[in-house]
Amino acid sequence: MIEVESISVEKLVRTFSLEVLAGASQLNRTISKSKTHCPGLEFIGFFDFFPMEQVQILSEKEVTYLHSLTLEERKLRIGNIVKYHPPCFIVTDHLEGLKYLKRYCDQEGIPLLRTPESAIEFVAKIDSFLTKSLAEEIAIHGVCLNVSGMGILLRGKSGVGKSETAHTLIGRGHRLIADDIVVLKKLSPQTVLGTHNETNREFLALRSIGLLNVVRLYGRRAFQEETKISLDIELTKWKDNALNNELEMDPKYKEYMGVRIPHVEIQLQPGRDVAGLIEAAANNWYLMQQGYSAAEEFIQRIEH
Repeated sequence: MIEVESISVEKLVRTFSLEVLAGASQLNRTISKSKTHCPGLEFIGFFDFFPMEQVQILSEKEVTYLHSLTLEERKLRIGNIVKYHPPCFIVTDHLEGLKYLKRYCDQEGIPLLRTPESAIEFVAKIDSFLTKSLAEEIAIHGVCLNVSGMGILLRGKSGVGKSETAHTLIGRGHRLIADDIVVLKKLSPQTVLGTHNETNREFLALRSIGLLNVVRLYGRRAFQEETKISLDIELTKWKDNALNNELEMDPKYKEYMGVRIPHVEIQLQPGRDVAGLIEAAANNWYLMQQGYSAAEEFIQRIEH
């Protein structure tokens, strides 16, 4: 089931250590739209494309403009925006002289917040945070790892050996993202992010051994908070009659929330170095992204 998240203004305050200038009783207001907006055109009366559900950023440019207005003009310009009740206003660069903004925000019950960071730095941070926090997400059964810098989603039936394989990969210097439950977030039409669900953070469950904290056992480099999913790998039982060395010119894909992820199936058999095969699949995928295909080169050699 796909979920669309929302967060409270209070979470923004805590995350970015924002100063609350007005509307302190309304920090429970929710934000459900990613990306922020600087109301430039709106201050001169153009509201045809005003994203009223987004967090509104007031940088030095906007505040300087407001300071330049007469009392009546300022009342009109600010009044035209606050009546749409955006989730909150955030003033950057620790700008001063905001008594009039405080008054209007208190009257309308809109939080007015402030940060000492510059607009460019702060907008980049908060947009990234909102994109991740408000992304569509699903939870699937599997293991997520970062192998050689690439996000791998490892799937298969319960008991097939996903966690054991992950343990071997961690021992070879790769990183765990999540075990058992993997949270997938859709950041864009082309990007899916894999992460943990907080509860399983840093934990790996091995049959006959129990829970392991990979950071305590192997150090901080054994764990990573999140990764862009580059490859979907499914571990399956060995199929005697299958052609296991076929040259697959057409790549296979697995779809998550409308995003297609390259897919590889690895069949299991006693004695197979599954972790090594996953490393090979990750490195081969990387080469393909650089424009190289071993299968295409092999076929060209045969034809010539």
